[in-house]
Amino acid sequence: MRKGIILCLTLLITVATLAQEKQWTLQECVQYALDNNISIKQTQLDEENAIIEKKDAIGNYLPSLNGNASNTWNSGLTQNITTGVLETQTTRNSSYSITAGISIFNGFRNKRALDRAELSRIAADYNIAKIKDDISLSVALSYLSVLLNKENLKTVVAQNAVTKEQIARTQELVDGGVLPRGDLLEIQATDASELQRIVAAENLVTISLIDLAQLLAFDDYEGFDVLDAEYNILGEEVLNTTPEVLVAKAKETRYDLKIAEQNLEIAKKDLELSKSSLYPSISGFFNYNTRESGFGSFDQILDPDNPSSDIPIGFVEGTNATVLTTQPNFITQEGNPAPFFDQLSLNDGISYGLQLQVPIFNGFSTRNNVKRSEVNVMRSEFQAEQTRQTFESAVYQAYTDAKAAKQSYEAAVVALNSQELAYEYAKDRYDVGLTNAFDFSQSKLRYDNAQVELTRSKYDYIFRIKVLELYFGIPATELKF
Repeated sequence: MRKGIILCLTLLITVATLAQEKQWTLQECVQYALDNNISIKQTQLDEENAIIEKKDAIGNYLPSLNGNASNTWNSGLTQNITTGVLETQTTRNSSYSITAGISIFNGFRNKRALDRAELSRIAADYNIAKIKDDISLSVALSYLSVLLNKENLKTVVAQNAVTKEQIARTQELVDGGVLPRGDLLEIQATDASELQRIVAAENLVTISLIDLAQLLAFDDYEGFDVLDAEYNILGEEVLNTTPEVLVAKAKETRYDLKIAEQNLEIAKKDLELSKSSLYPSISGFFNYNTRESGFGSFDQILDPDNPSSDIPIGFVEGTNATVLTTQPNFITQEGNPAPFFDQLSLNDGISYGLQLQVPIFNGFSTRNNVKRSEVNVMRSEFQAEQTRQTFESAVYQAYTDAKAAKQSYEAAVVALNSQELAYEYAKDRYDVGLTNAFDFSQSKLRYDNAQVELTRSKYDYIFRIKVLELYFGIPATELKF
């Protein structure tokens, strides 16, 4: 009995523990997104295609080997090969062959195709790395948004707690005749407004958690929550780097430019491939073939009615006597078909040789394909240049945004300190009846807004620094918060 009770208690504790909501850290969210995000999975399929393309290119170097077998029945009026007479009959024939072929020269197409396949594989790797960085940064932004909304909710709840204390204090002052009843109504109105802000803040927390769960491809929205931890401002030293150094570093490490450059190389390789069609091609082949038939075999046998006959072969000199010789008389007799494998060995043959194909005129298609490839090269060059310009602008913009975020955060700290002093001063004056409830409420509202603005500017500054660190070459999974 005692063991049963202990077992039940253990099970209840286990169930209760499992029922608790898991609180996700930022690193767990990033890793989960990298493992489950659909966009990453789709990009990984592109990498699989690139690997298959490379296998195709390698296979072009190998000889081809194909077998062929056929068995044919012909029914109707056909010639009897024994008698030469047309007869209505059914005949059967079969044939078998094995053909090997190899490309000897095709305008360097095989090599260029292999080079292009390798370029495609590298481009696919770059795309996967880029989208992982983008997803990681998006997760970090969404995660920080949840924390910001949670901090704002805490701030509003704490502010409302102070307001409720002030209501109780004001009630005492009104009851004591120190303050008019209008001041109490003013504070109560502030309390109602703050309760509305609490509801709105709770809604923002819920929505931001749903957005983050969707980004992670996590479908348990109700049970999803993040770890409510304090995040400090780390990595500010990146701001000591000049924009020029930051741009140069970003060009070395970021995948945006590498992808554009790789796409340009692929376009150039496509141009080389299209030019390969202008060259003659040489291929070799070897064929082994044999056949078999259901026709009967034809044998030579002695004529039973006339097994031999005398045939003159000359004359005796002087007497002119005829010289005779005896030879057998053979007749042709149709027998059963020869054994299957005997026919295969008797009827086999081989053929081999070289084939030269020279492109002379094909309706301008080859030349037009070359021109299309040249246009694609120019388009890729423009896209690469556009990417470089956009990328440099983005780095400069990120640097400027980070500097501005730092200044905004520092100003928010100063503003909060000032508003806190002003609020404490207004509170002391209100408690002794030297100021009215409206002026006090306005002072408290400015202090509350300063707290919210400090929280917002802090998390915005953290995010801007992380963007700069990514440009500086720090992998998304190694960002410190």
